[in-house]
Amino acid sequence: MTTPATTAAPTLKKTALNATHRALKARMVDFGGWDMPVEYPGNGGGLIAEHIAVRTGVGLFDVSHMGEIQFRGRGALAAVQRITMNDASKLKDGQAHYSALLTPQGAFVDDILVHRLGENDYLLVVNAGTTEKDYAWIRQQAGGTPGVHISNYSQYYSQIAVQGPRALETLQKLTKVDLAPIKNYWFTWGTVAGIPNVLIARTGYSGEDGFEIYIPSDEATSVKAWEALMDAGAEFGIRPCGLGARNTLRLEAGMSLYGHEISEEINVFEGGIDRWLKLDKGDFIGRDALLAVQAAGGPKRKIVGLEMIDRGIARDGYPVLDLEGKEIGVVTSGSPAPFLKTNIALALVPAETAASGGDLLVQVRANHVRAKQVPIPFYKRPKK
Repeated sequence: MTTPATTAAPTLKKTALNATHRALKARMVDFGGWDMPVEYPGNGGGLIAEHIAVRTGVGLFDVSHMGEIQFRGRGALAAVQRITMNDASKLKDGQAHYSALLTPQGAFVDDILVHRLGENDYLLVVNAGTTEKDYAWIRQQAGGTPGVHISNYSQYYSQIAVQGPRALETLQKLTKVDLAPIKNYWFTWGTVAGIPNVLIARTGYSGEDGFEIYIPSDEATSVKAWEALMDAGAEFGIRPCGLGARNTLRLEAGMSLYGHEISEEINVFEGGIDRWLKLDKGDFIGRDALLAVQAAGGPKRKIVGLEMIDRGIARDGYPVLDLEGKEIGVVTSGSPAPFLKTNIALALVPAETAASGGDLLVQVRANHVRAKQVPIPFYKRPKK
């Protein structure tokens, strides 16, 4: 009798801050093949406390699992323009914008940030679980562009996000760079916590002001930056924040998540991010399909915001029904909103339903729970 062969579980990737998260007794999960903190339950913490800290003070996220792909050379801009939907020719040195890699059908390979480091030099930041897929797709689609060198530098960067209304004050303690003049979606270089050549970007995924810094990925440097930021933010009640709070924060702010509001089955118009779509910039992958959607009168489905009226939480994947009980759509993201103190969701429904703005039902297990359509985003940070 032979013993059946067993397949070993794949080894999870770890960021340079993995031991730090474990020392903080974070609850760790497998996220896209990475061993990542979902929340830090100790010291009165956890997801809700982390979420509130970012809305009212400052929170710190390890987002080193994100991917970084660089385009260099005289053909760099042409290559970026071919594979992305926004117009990178409009970027100035030190400026970034939101964009996406599209399929020929006008749906999503991934959503990304594009940074112009200099003339003929662009850095694309892609999602963690799709980095290898994105890099292979980029090489296939743009690798043959004359005069461009495309490199996957993901393993060389640690990325730390400092988010919240006290983020600037926290980070400012650690650098001589004057952070206040840096506009949203702009970046610069400087020394942070004694670490030179740090990319400091005024970007984030929380709906709050904040910065994302890119530092060398060795453990000593990453831990030095993390601990310095925790010390600098102590007077503002800084908390380490996990993927749980990152998700509830972005949902309150109406930000899309790959695999939920954007996927290879949802096109740009359906996903509701067409304000970053530049159809007039010239040819790019997916453009013809999106022009055809426009010519046909627009998308057949749309992402809408829902706020639960009756008691119940609309979770990802739950069916959405009309008031007669007919299934018409699906919840793409849903959870309690810790700051807003209500239950919210994003859902994909027929375009005519979205246009009507009427109430809907969400099937929560055996119950039909009433919800109202509300504008996206659910939360906007107060203007100063």
